Amino acid sequence: MDTSTASSLWDELVGTQPDPDLWVVLATMVAALAIVVPHVLWRISRNAITIAHEGGHGLVALLTGRTLTGIRLHSDTSGLTVSKGKPYGIGMILTASAGYTAPPLLGLGGAALLAAGRITLLLWAATALLVAMLVMIRNAYGALTVILTGGTFVVVSWLAGPQVQAAFAYAVVWFLLLGGVRPAFELQAKRARGGAGDSDADQLSRLTHVPAGLWLFLFHAVSLCALIGGGRWLLEV
Repeated sequence: MDTSTASSLWDELVGTQPDPDLWVVLATMVAALAIVVPHVLWRISRNAITIAHEGGHGLVALLTGRTLTGIRLHSDTSGLTVSKGKPYGIGMILTASAGYTAPPLLGLGGAALLAAGRITLLLWAATALLVAMLVMIRNAYGALTVILTGGTFVVVSWLAGPQVQAAFAYAVVWFLLLGGVRPAFELQAKRARGGAGDSDADQLSRLTHVPAGLWLFLFHAVSLCALIGGGRWLLEV
């Protein structure tokens, strides 16, 4: 790669791209709703939310000084992130709380980038995060899921035109914002039926002696606030 090519790629990465038309933003929102609301499609699309969920656990584990040993993603859309370190303390609390909050917060961050016209930066940053996560995947289904997701980002980033890239970026961010809301309600329903006794909320309750219901309220608050704030940014085109 010569200097001029590298400079051109850098300029594209840090530069801004034009906002799509409002109808594109609304169409991508409807498309995201269409794969989040129906249960049949949600069973498939939820795999992407699980990637963000477990990636959140893993990233915060590393940032708080824990040793990340592996991530597993399962076909029932559950996942498991294993890290080594003290089984108590702020690092463990932040790691446990990062799962349900990761998808909506990633969506909020993505909405901020799109509001600033940084479509290319969003696509490349997402690809980099998926590549980094792939290194820590410890099962075949998880590796396949991350490879397919990352491959989609690579194809769109390198081969698609500006309009397709913009539509894809907006669809991804809408999906994270909208899809980030549903898991907390699913967890609430499971706990109401007496299930999910070892959920993130219950683990946090044992770590902090704060009722699991309050942690569940936090998950709801983060996801709904991210949706409202991120949605406003996306619609300001």
